[in-house]
Amino acid sequence: MRESTSDIERRNLPRRPQRKRGIRRFDLLLDAAEHLLGYSPNDDISLAAIAEQAGVPVPSVYHFFPNKNAALVALAGRYHRALDALAREPLLPPPAQWQEIVRIRQRNGAKYLNRHPAALRLFIGAGVSVEVRNLDLRGNAALATTRAEDFRTYFACDHLANLEKWLANSIGVMDGIWAISYAEHGSITEDYLVESMRAAIAYLRCYLPEELPPA
Repeated sequence: MRESTSDIERRNLPRRPQRKRGIRRFDLLLDAAEHLLGYSPNDDISLAAIAEQAGVPVPSVYHFFPNKNAALVALAGRYHRALDALAREPLLPPPAQWQEIVRIRQRNGAKYLNRHPAALRLFIGAGVSVEVRNLDLRGNAALATTRAEDFRTYFACDHLANLEKWLANSIGVMDGIWAISYAEHGSITEDYLVESMRAAIAYLRCYLPEELPPA
């Protein structure tokens, strides 16, 4: 009998601990996976390698992660939570134009990713698993919702019924340009960051007026 997509996804999910000792071990293993993914040239990072890097027995890894994909999904989830918290930090001083929101948030996101090479490799590099890609897409959708909250906090946007959709598309444009930068340079360079800002703002200008009144 052929497995369904949901069955495959469940098989590749981590087993999250509930007790403090298990949480500490879980975080230790994610730290090890992050180090290997960020600094190892080896594309095939195994659970055995994660165990060795963490200094724990291999069965300890299998207790939480049935396979490598499950470890990468857990690591991606950690990054998405950090990026979500970053995206919710208040903008000080308040932006005078909506374009400033795009520039500031993109710069903060790029700075975080460049400080975490494993996150760049997970989200932008080649060979990403379907499970990580799906998690990333869901993260981008959540980011678009958070970005829309930004817009509505500082500007009158009640007439922009499709704001989340437009912002999600602009984030997709940004991701595409960042992927080019990563492929060429292994990071999001300043030149490509500026290009991603220009491209996202140019797209949004197809739907948003140049100026929005304050909220």
